[in-house]
Amino acid sequence: MTVNPTRTKADRVYDDMRADILSGRLPPGTRLRYAELCEHYSSSTGVLREAMLRLSEQGLVKGEPQQGFQVVELSIDDLQDLTAAREVIEGLALRHAMTEGDVEWESRIIAAHHRLSRSSMQDPTDSLRLSDQWAVEHAEFHRALLDGCRNRRLKEFASSLRDAAELYRRWSLPLGRNSGERDVSVEHDALLAAVLDRDTELAVELLTTHIRRTSNLLLEGILADSPTTATLALAASSQTGAAEE
Repeated sequence: MTVNPTRTKADRVYDDMRADILSGRLPPGTRLRYAELCEHYSSSTGVLREAMLRLSEQGLVKGEPQQGFQVVELSIDDLQDLTAAREVIEGLALRHAMTEGDVEWESRIIAAHHRLSRSSMQDPTDSLRLSDQWAVEHAEFHRALLDGCRNRRLKEFASSLRDAAELYRRWSLPLGRNSGERDVSVEHDALLAAVLDRDTELAVELLTTHIRRTSNLLLEGILADSPTTATLALAASSQTGAAEE
């Protein structure tokens, strides 16, 4: 089989940039200048642009005419809108999955939950950051939950909203002041049990509560400092700086 070296290069640059954005090495609001990034990632302009377009589709990067690309800013208004949309869309997709999913679907959820339960939530090198492996397994578990839904467009819409929420989710641990009071693994266990019991109403309620709690942790941390609608970027950046000191 022939390997496309350009495609492979683009994948590497995309993966590296995504990791740098989610880790805070490229903080929210950062201008993404081609010359600097091409040198940093040892990449051509074309490959870099392809990577940024993919990141834009995930809601991690945004482009504006005459201004180029920048890492998205995290705003309270956007987080609230995103949370409300996810509750509705992911809840609807789960309802479909509960009706249409078969035993194979249940098996995939169980396997995804097992891998997630065996992953450490915290980064071993930085207790204020989510582990990359846990984030991957967490995404796979939630993807498996909705995979029983046969409406492809509904699943794609739900997936795009989860991608857009990924940056907020990564910042929920360092910014969530009461995150230590929350047992996410218990939430996942309860969700799995409700799905396997085919208790649709309970499963949807648990999923929407799970989504809302992450959002509320972020909002509590920010609103404790400022009651006004402001960007989370400054708080996120300050946390990044504190971790580096």
